[in-house]
Amino acid sequence: MQEELDQFARLKVWRLVPRPEGKSVIKTKWIFKNKKEESSLVIRNKARLVAVGYSQKEGIDSDETFALVARIEAIRLFLAYAAHKDFTVYQMDVKTAFLNGILKEEVYVGQPLGFVSKQYPDHVYALDKALYGLKQVPRAWYDVLS
Repeated sequence: MQEELDQFARLKVWRLVPRPEGKSVIKTKWIFKNKKEESSLVIRNKARLVAVGYSQKEGIDSDETFALVARIEAIRLFLAYAAHKDFTVYQMDVKTAFLNGILKEEVYVGQPLGFVSKQYPDHVYALDKALYGLKQVPRAWYDVLS
């Protein structure tokens, strides 16, 4: 869990601020997963902090939702062209990809359970970048890519 919060600090995802009046604060929760190798042996425990995005209200907490999906025809065309030109194609997985999306709206989330600031327990985090679970995340990440 600390590793996840260290990534947030490194990427400057949020700032601890006093709770704003008249603004809704979205809760956060921890999601845990065991990473396994092929023989089903657990090799790593993984924790991810996500916003409880289903509590967001359209028009209040977010303006629009967005889901970018590549059509299979586009993928086939890309791979055929790469094969024709003898290009090498690499597949990659960016561990913290969504955390690089810059938010346009003011979004506030509560402090994560177990990591509440002793000095400022009533403060909340103002998000500068996207956090998993928010409805704005796919749009923010698409804006970075395009």
